[in-house]
Amino acid sequence: MSDLVIGSGPAGVSVARALLARGRNVTMLDAGVEPGPEVTDRVQQMSRTRAEDWSAEARTAWMEPQFQAPEGEVWRYGTGYALASSARTLAEGADWFALRASRAAGGLSNVWGAAVLPYRQADIDDWPITTDDLAPHYRAVAEIMPVSGQKDGLQNLFPACDMTGRTPVPPTAQAEMLLARSRQKAKALQGAGMHVGLARQAVGPGCQTCGLCLHGCPWSLIWSARQARTTLQAEPGFAYRADHVVRQVREEGDEVAVTLADGSDVRGNRVFLAAGVLESARILLASPGLRGKELVLKDSQQAFLPMLHRWRAPRRPDVLPYQTLPQLFAELDDPTVSRQLVHAQIYTWNEYYARDLKQNYGNRIPGSGPLLEALARRLIVAQVFLHSDHSHEIALRLAEDGRLRPELNENPATAETMRAALARYGRALRGLGLTSLSFAARFGAPGASFHVGGDLPMSDDPGPGESDVLGRPYGATRIHVVDASVLPTIPATTITFSVMANAHRIGTLAPEA
Repeated sequence: MSDLVIGSGPAGVSVARALLARGRNVTMLDAGVEPGPEVTDRVQQMSRTRAEDWSAEARTAWMEPQFQAPEGEVWRYGTGYALASSARTLAEGADWFALRASRAAGGLSNVWGAAVLPYRQADIDDWPITTDDLAPHYRAVAEIMPVSGQKDGLQNLFPACDMTGRTPVPPTAQAEMLLARSRQKAKALQGAGMHVGLARQAVGPGCQTCGLCLHGCPWSLIWSARQARTTLQAEPGFAYRADHVVRQVREEGDEVAVTLADGSDVRGNRVFLAAGVLESARILLASPGLRGKELVLKDSQQAFLPMLHRWRAPRRPDVLPYQTLPQLFAELDDPTVSRQLVHAQIYTWNEYYARDLKQNYGNRIPGSGPLLEALARRLIVAQVFLHSDHSHEIALRLAEDGRLRPELNENPATAETMRAALARYGRALRGLGLTSLSFAARFGAPGASFHVGGDLPMSDDPGPGESDVLGRPYGATRIHVVDASVLPTIPATTITFSVMANAHRIGTLAPEA
């Protein structure tokens, strides 16, 4: 009898890989929404031509659908297939909640920013597992997901992700300037509690630096769990079933039963729930044990801090080659702001900057288009994340129609902590030639970071509303939750790598009988 894995996102492929390595049979149940043949045709047509040979019309046609996407939606390859609409997942009155579920093959990895970092032990000291427990699983995950980067000042903070022998994606000219200045100012940065290094990215070798990262890589070099699932399908003992939307899970003696939306059941030895925090919550709240209960999500609050560089760039940043993924990571270790790290991903130029400036300021200053375009070429943006201890929480209950009803539990310290963090970044990065535009900082809505989970936290001694260290909800023996739902807290640094490592750990240690 097979083990059942629900979901084909990063957690799903990671736990499936671990189970297959043990000789287990795995059946993956997935809604499995695909982008459609028209997307495949567009990708093949674009990737057959070198980036430098693309016409301006071809580039514009590739990018324009994302610019026209509805507000709050993230599209790739000209379509919004990867994210379920809010109305499909959430009951009415949830417009304030920015998190979205995915029913796509590969889950949210179809639209992520590809930023990769492990967790620092000091940031998970209150967890029932340690970074030493996760370390071999970070390494295992890095075998199915490429991790580009270099060994630098961040290595001491995050020894669980050794960058020895890794190859970085070529940084932009602006990023190279910032890295050079950060090395020159290393002592002053460290004195301010700031650690700066090249971003670690889940990008395969051969990046064409074509600048289309945020619209869909024509060569599919930005890793998606869809790629790993395709590899899994070549493995003996693995079966993939699309068009399987799960309604609930339950234990029945020595097996588990998964009820699908059409009312039919799929039975297996164990079930590993990897559907993402919203879909997993929906399934659990409809299942025995948690039916009628409440789950409380932990968030990692984000904000965007725009800055202007004061130095002359070696060349225009909007002329190829360049890439638009996060370029640098800047970690703030300052106990006067937070006892945990504050994490920032620093982005250099991309084509959204000028559009955003014109939209917000163009009407106020007639004829300012050329000025705003020039300003955009000097714009650097830091996306700053807080630990969940400083962020809001979101309570989830199941509405009568089967959708989730979220309720915001505000953290009164969130705004003050974020403002303090942004001020520290502004002062510390001034030495790199950046001027902070703190008046233009933007706070994200709850859930906007997509670094969300912790509604069924792991514990050494779990009680109701918790799970054990193998992700089994209180009272369960054959149901394992392996996505971000079981993280006890949400550190500020990137979430996907650690979710994958923890899922792989659970798949490695789960009992066979």
